[in-house]
Amino acid sequence: MKPKRKPTRKPTREPSRKRSRGPSRGLLREPSRNRAREAAALTVVAVAGAIAWSGPPQQRAQAAELGRELWGAVTIVPGREGIVEVTGYDGMPLGAGSALTLTAPEGAEVTDTPLDAHGFRDAVASDRGSGTYTFDEGAATQAWQGRTFPFVLSVPRDAVPGTRLSGCAVRLTEARGAVRDAGTCAVTVGLPEPTLARPESGVPLLALPRISGTAFPGAQVTVRDGEENEVCATTATAKGAWSCVPSVALPAGLGRLQATASFNGVSAVSEQIAITVAR
Repeated sequence: MKPKRKPTRKPTREPSRKRSRGPSRGLLREPSRNRAREAAALTVVAVAGAIAWSGPPQQRAQAAELGRELWGAVTIVPGREGIVEVTGYDGMPLGAGSALTLTAPEGAEVTDTPLDAHGFRDAVASDRGSGTYTFDEGAATQAWQGRTFPFVLSVPRDAVPGTRLSGCAVRLTEARGAVRDAGTCAVTVGLPEPTLARPESGVPLLALPRISGTAFPGAQVTVRDGEENEVCATTATAKGAWSCVPSVALPAGLGRLQATASFNGVSAVSEQIAITVAR
């Protein structure tokens, strides 16, 4: 008789372990707190017309990783206001609670945030050191992309024409405060327009009249005719007065005069006046 075979046991399977699911591909992870703080510390400065990131190398690397830059520029005469328009965001859509903040440069103030657009609320800090636009209308594909955001800045009366005020910065944050984009704004102090007080428009003149007016103290003033020919030039006094006499006789008949002031790399022009030179 053949020996009986022992029944074989079927191998038992271990119960499957559930694997924890990580974030799906294509979704962005929330930045770590340290990374968010580093991004928030990013600042940019304008140097000799170029844009340079300040801060340690890891912050510059963070800026490069963002891959974008907000930007705005304006020239404002001392004692006046001007509008800097911030634009340049082309990153991922940001939802409700995202905010764009401009920090005023040294000596300047944010006086208004005049954007009138659905879904945004605006605010100016009590010390006028910054202004903010906050998006409130849920997720949107075009909340910040391809748009321009105006901020009104005022420059002090004692600001020196031709200087660029330092410290102007802009940042775009998501609702939790993480920086999604950052940049700078170039605020240059402009030159007040010169005046051309004499000769008076329409009054018959001699061929070599004394021409006078006012300009920023120390500015170089050049008077030109309607053909852009130089008539005379001088420098404004410490009190802002200037005058000069043509070195060559003005042609008889109708003509025009205009003064141009230049100082520290910036310039401004007066209104033109019509003149009549006696024959």
